[in-house]
Amino acid sequence: MTARSRGNSPGSPADSTPPPPDRADAADAEGAAGGTMQAGGGAEGAQAAGAADTEGVVTAQVQPAGRPAGEAADDEAGAEGTGGAHAEGVADRPGRAAAVPDDGAHTAHAEQVPPTDETPPPAQAAAGTKNKAARTGGPHAARVEDPAGPAEAPPTTTGDADEATGPAEGPPTAAGDAGETARTEAADAAHGAADGSGTGTSADAEGAAGGGPSEVEAEIAAQRELRERIEQRKAEREGPIASGAKLSGKAADLLAAVRAVESGEKPSPASFGSSAPEPRRAAPAPVPAARPVRRQQAEPDPVTVTAVRKLLVKGGAPEGLAGQAAEVLGETAGDVLAEDPWRLLSVPGVRPEQADGFARALLGPEAGPGDERRTSALVTWLLERAALLGHTALEAPAVRAALAERSVPDPDGAVQQAVADGTVLVFQDGVEEGGVEEDEGEEDEEHGAVPVPVLLGLDRYAMAEESLADGLARLVRTGPSDRWEGPELVRAAGAHGLVVHTGGEAARAEPVALAQSARRLGLRSVVAVHTENGVRRLGPEAGAVTVAALLDGSAGPGRDEDGAFALDLLVVLDAPQLDVEAAAMLVESMPDGGRLVLCGDPRVLAGAGAGRVFPDLLAARVCPQVASRTPDPGPLGELVSGIGIGELNQVAAPDKEVVIVPVRDAGEAVHRTVQLVADSVPRAIGVPAEQTQVVTVGHGGSAGTRELNAALKQRLNPGGGRFAGFDPGDRVAYSPAPGRTLTGTVVSGDAAGLHLDCEGIRTVVPRERVESALRHGWALTAHQAAGMRWPAVVAVLPGDAAQALSRPWVYTAFGRAARHLSVVHGVDRALPQAVAERPGPERTTRLRTLLEGLLAEPAAQPQSQVPAETRQAR
Repeated sequence: MTARSRGNSPGSPADSTPPPPDRADAADAEGAAGGTMQAGGGAEGAQAAGAADTEGVVTAQVQPAGRPAGEAADDEAGAEGTGGAHAEGVADRPGRAAAVPDDGAHTAHAEQVPPTDETPPPAQAAAGTKNKAARTGGPHAARVEDPAGPAEAPPTTTGDADEATGPAEGPPTAAGDAGETARTEAADAAHGAADGSGTGTSADAEGAAGGGPSEVEAEIAAQRELRERIEQRKAEREGPIASGAKLSGKAADLLAAVRAVESGEKPSPASFGSSAPEPRRAAPAPVPAARPVRRQQAEPDPVTVTAVRKLLVKGGAPEGLAGQAAEVLGETAGDVLAEDPWRLLSVPGVRPEQADGFARALLGPEAGPGDERRTSALVTWLLERAALLGHTALEAPAVRAALAERSVPDPDGAVQQAVADGTVLVFQDGVEEGGVEEDEGEEDEEHGAVPVPVLLGLDRYAMAEESLADGLARLVRTGPSDRWEGPELVRAAGAHGLVVHTGGEAARAEPVALAQSARRLGLRSVVAVHTENGVRRLGPEAGAVTVAALLDGSAGPGRDEDGAFALDLLVVLDAPQLDVEAAAMLVESMPDGGRLVLCGDPRVLAGAGAGRVFPDLLAARVCPQVASRTPDPGPLGELVSGIGIGELNQVAAPDKEVVIVPVRDAGEAVHRTVQLVADSVPRAIGVPAEQTQVVTVGHGGSAGTRELNAALKQRLNPGGGRFAGFDPGDRVAYSPAPGRTLTGTVVSGDAAGLHLDCEGIRTVVPRERVESALRHGWALTAHQAAGMRWPAVVAVLPGDAAQALSRPWVYTAFGRAARHLSVVHGVDRALPQAVAERPGPERTTRLRTLLEGLLAEPAAQPQSQVPAETRQAR
């Protein structure tokens, strides 16, 4: 096969514009100086790919028809750095091929050469060391056309070049000669093109070769020159890149315009082909990552679990705690518990009296109430328990009082010992180092000054809160100062690195629209939500991911070389559900100069984790705050909006959007709840049982989640609990981490654990975690339901839950309904009283004080910032 390189096809006008410099990498040293051309018959046409060198040398290889596209792609991948790629669909109409540049390289287009009567019999070329020889129906020249010239489909060929490891289908001499001829003529064509004389036909080249050196000498010379050029290109790639050094004409003008934009200058209109500037190309919409199977935590070492189990049995503790203890205390859990039995308090669910009994069984009489090991473990347990209620620290007097209730003989000494051991940290925010002590604060109180409380906290939450404050301050100081045109939220996000947006369910559309506008401006933007339920509600066009998936890297844009998110704008919905540790990791991952927009409804229940990030940020007032004016529509929106301001109003519900079902006791509440979910709501409202969610006050009690789920399972999916109490088809609530709930359905169970389908994500719950992390999910608590919504919700308010009600609880529970809300009402006047008088429990945190201390004065803008040109957000 003879390969020729021609600047122009016969009869086509010469292109006066010099081609741009080739950026395709050189092929391997065996002479792979070309791309790959896929030959196809029928309507498929030709799929061409090629890489031209700096002088325009292209050697084409014809792939057999019917060959898988992946194999052709592998040929190109075999040459390191080859810039060519398959250009699919390049022909816009028969006889015309559109130029599809690939990374600056010319795309080779194939022109069919019709067979003639003189066509010799087919011959097969042997495969080369790296580049495989092509086989054709005859020794026709695979002519490379200029992108502007016509291109036709190449002849259909058969066979597989990848399998050609030696001569086949013909006399060995003919096969060898054909391969040698193809290699020699390819070298001749490359050599001629390098000298500027290789633009003739194959006959011309053969005539020129006949009067010159022999074929062997010509091939050796061509290969030597080709190797020299390969080495030269490698040296150029390793050296500094002078971008645009060889550009001229319009390409140089465009490069100058790009550099002007990057430097903040206004590009000259003469740089473009028309007086009106071209609109900025929109950034590609984010593609949601493939649904992964969630990674589970590594199981503890079986040897460690066995050692812990033996120790637990010896101390009279439940041996079922062995796995959790080994996971919490590590590989040396057995030795740790033997030396300090009160460390059992670090296992979730263990109470002080249980740890005391375990210690007495192991230590005997020396296990007294004043043991330093006991008091230190109690201080840690009190602060961990407070974190479950949302506190990141506790006031010192509250800790001392709690220790006294646990029979600690010297609470003051116990606190001081815990501080000295480094078990807890002491904070007195708002006071400089060397400031007032606690007794001096009491003297200030006597003189009318407001005392600064002394707080005790665990280093885990202290470090997270301080890191979060530092990260938020960094975003405020390094934020951009662009001027964006559009709604208030768009303008605020353009000019600041940190923005807070508040509003109800309908207001979520505003930050989503902001992210889409940023993409149209060419920025990399991501929307993150609390749950997979929120991802589904936004739809695929939003490109949303969960915060957890964004942090663990299973979804989202990934990270750059510095470990920061590879994005320019991050919009976080459901921000009130962020605990301090998740928020700290999120903010630490933001790049300098990036934009962070935290959005949410401040009236919902705060997240189940430690901290109150969103309310503290609102209270500190260190960044712009944009309040949405978009109300939630319909009777449900009117009802929930009234609850948010402390009013329980009666609303008109012509289509039964809101239904009150009075009950006398908890038993009737359970009965009516099952009736509503299984029969009334599907029949009267048209919402099936699988789209109806029950929300109640707590897990325990006569109408808590346990009782309700047992009754709902018996009605909706009866079974004996084949897999640890669960059956396929059961609705479940899985808590992979504290404060995070995934709702799903049981698919199956095996030795590995329970297999779940959680909003389209396949999840495996290990057997040892089923009991502690999995519950039936027909009924949830309001904390579990936060951040999610369903078409219909049944809110259950039994009489024994009256004291647990608060305005945020009612607001959150009622607000989970999108179309219909049924209230199983058994608390009488306690409901309006809770809405009007109980704003919810306060949390002790340090974030607001830290932010106010860091950003007490206006943050200075970086000197290098240049005001950007106003950009219209469409």
